[in-house]
Amino acid sequence: MARRLLSFLAGLAAAAVIAEVMLRLLPVSTATMTGYYHDPDLLTYPSGHTWTMATGWDLRNPQTLHANNWGFAAAHDFVPDASAVALVGDSYVEASMLAPGDRPAAQLEALLGGTRRVYALGTPGTAMLDYAQRIRFASERFQIRDFVVLMEGADARQALCGSGNVVSRCLDPATLQPRIVRQPPPSLWARIARRSALAQYLMSQLRFKPATLVKATFTRTPPEDRDATAERSRPVVPAPQQVQAKRAMVDAVVAEFLATIPRDAVRRLVIVVDGQRNGPANPPELADLERAYLIERLRQSGAIVHDLELRYAEHAVHSERSLAVGPYDGHLNRLGVRLAMSAAAESLR
Repeated sequence: MARRLLSFLAGLAAAAVIAEVMLRLLPVSTATMTGYYHDPDLLTYPSGHTWTMATGWDLRNPQTLHANNWGFAAAHDFVPDASAVALVGDSYVEASMLAPGDRPAAQLEALLGGTRRVYALGTPGTAMLDYAQRIRFASERFQIRDFVVLMEGADARQALCGSGNVVSRCLDPATLQPRIVRQPPPSLWARIARRSALAQYLMSQLRFKPATLVKATFTRTPPEDRDATAERSRPVVPAPQQVQAKRAMVDAVVAEFLATIPRDAVRRLVIVVDGQRNGPANPPELADLERAYLIERLRQSGAIVHDLELRYAEHAVHSERSLAVGPYDGHLNRLGVRLAMSAAAESLR
């Protein structure tokens, strides 16, 4: 029995070694090594770091990214330049799945005629209050006065502590008071996994999580439960109390956002808000009302705000081409980025 067990374990080890060697020859996503290298409120890559990104088990859209001197995936090193434009956002700005020339900063720079450099300050998995920190950072360090923020409709909600999109500054979801919740340093297992192509493939490409597997193993979902879940997911008209709570949340996030950015040093603040690619829901869902109110509050603050749903609707009249990377990835593709950056360029001109 012991001999059979040893043979089985040896076979597993040999298979793991073979898989590790084979995966190192493929464009498997590699460790990003993110950390608080330059500012206690900003998550960046190590300066000069190079890494690979790909999507899914079949490694779609593989790209090699490089961090500049300040730890951002950007075409330019960041130096003081009052004529530059800072482009701020999350993974929509970094756009690691697109070719370098198709990414938002490159397209915006081209739309501006190449007369101004565009600094890409995109950090995946972040939200509105982190954007404010990067605006503050770019203003202080690089004397930039013109800013473009590429937002998602849920960016206010994602600024709440515990949303999974928090880097440091967030609002308590119960009290809406400011808090600081920084990401913990990587565990020993994470530091080891960073150096393994097999571990990166399981976690980055397959999104394998042992806890999820264990839960699924011991959880049974009968057909009637699935039907009940589908019934609950159908859109309903939001209750007035829900709408009021969303408005209070948006008000608090916008107020904290405006309190963080150096408003006297900002000449133009252009905000481009992503939205539904196939038109808004009818009747509007709670998320649609939240997004509309966010746009309203930002416009009241003096920012130039572009609602991309209007541009998407105009595009749909003339073309059936998708604006997403694919059915597996809802990020904007090259054409979608072009629509978004065209709106920003109009305001910067």
